[in-house]
Amino acid sequence: MSTSTPDRTEAVAQRLLASSARHSYDPEVDLDWDAPFVDGAWFMQPERMSLYGTPTWERLSEQQRIELSRHEVASIMSVGLWFEIVLMEVMLRGVYDADPTDRRTHYMLTEIADECRHSTMFGRAIERLDVPAYGPQPRVHTSGRVMKLLGSGVSAYAGTLVVEDILDRWQRELIKDERVQPMARMVCRIHVLEEARHITFAKQEIERERPRLSRLALAYHQAMLAQSVFAVSRSLVNPRVYAAVGLDPRTARHEALGNPHYQRTLAWMAEKVVPFVESQGLIPPRHRRTWERSYLLPTG
Repeated sequence: MSTSTPDRTEAVAQRLLASSARHSYDPEVDLDWDAPFVDGAWFMQPERMSLYGTPTWERLSEQQRIELSRHEVASIMSVGLWFEIVLMEVMLRGVYDADPTDRRTHYMLTEIADECRHSTMFGRAIERLDVPAYGPQPRVHTSGRVMKLLGSGVSAYAGTLVVEDILDRWQRELIKDERVQPMARMVCRIHVLEEARHITFAKQEIERERPRLSRLALAYHQAMLAQSVFAVSRSLVNPRVYAAVGLDPRTARHEALGNPHYQRTLAWMAEKVVPFVESQGLIPPRHRRTWERSYLLPTG
C-alpha cells in the first residue's frame, strides 16, 4: 500500500494545477446549446439503459426507447449534479482548515471550481433536454444532508472516486458512440477530460489518509462508503423516468433492478475502480453484501 509523502502530494497537486490551466472548459461558450437535436439519434447508449433486454423493452417502440433514453440520461446527469454539490460542500469544509499557501489547497479550490461549472453544465443540459431534473429519490436526497455533515476524509474521497469513475467509464463509451446526440456526447467529453484530474487527486488523498486511520476510524469510513455507493448506484435511474413512455414506475423499476443485463452494466461501470478500493481495505467482508446489492460488485 503506497503512502503519499508531503513532497509527492505537492508535486501531484502542482501537476494537476498545470493541467487545469491548459485543459479547462467553459460550458457556456464551448457548447452550442441552441443546436437542434438529430432526428432518430439516441441520448445515451441503448445497451446501457436499465430496461434493455427485458420483456418490457421488447414491447416498446423505437420511438419510445429513444424517448426513454432522453429521460434516463437526464436522470443520470441530475444525480451526478446532486453528488457534485455534496462533494463541493465536503471539500469546502476541508479547505476551511487547510493552509491557503500550499498547492494541495489550491488544487482543492480548482476542483471545486470545476465542479461548479460541471453542475451548471448538467443543469443546462437537463434544461435543453426539456425533461424534469429528476435527481435522487427523496430519501436519498435527505441522506445527502447526512453525507455532507459526516462524510470527510477517506470515505468522502473514496465515494467521490467510485462515483466519478463509474460515470467516467460510462461516458467514455458514450462519447465514442455515433448513434448518440452530439450535445450529450460533448457534455460527457468535457466531463471526462476534467474529471480525470479529480480521479487522480481522489486516489492520492485516499493513499495519503488511509494508513493514518485507527481501526475504529477505518470501520466508520468502510460503513460510510458502502452506504454512499449503494445510495448512488440505486439512484442513477429515478423510477419516474418510466412514466415518460407510459410505464408504471414501480413495476418498471422492479424489472430494471432485476434485469441481469443492467446489473452487468453497473458491474462493468465499476470494474476498474473496485480493485483499487479493495486494495485500500475499504470493502471488508461485513460490507460486501451492501456492495453486491449496489450491483457494483458482482456476487460470488
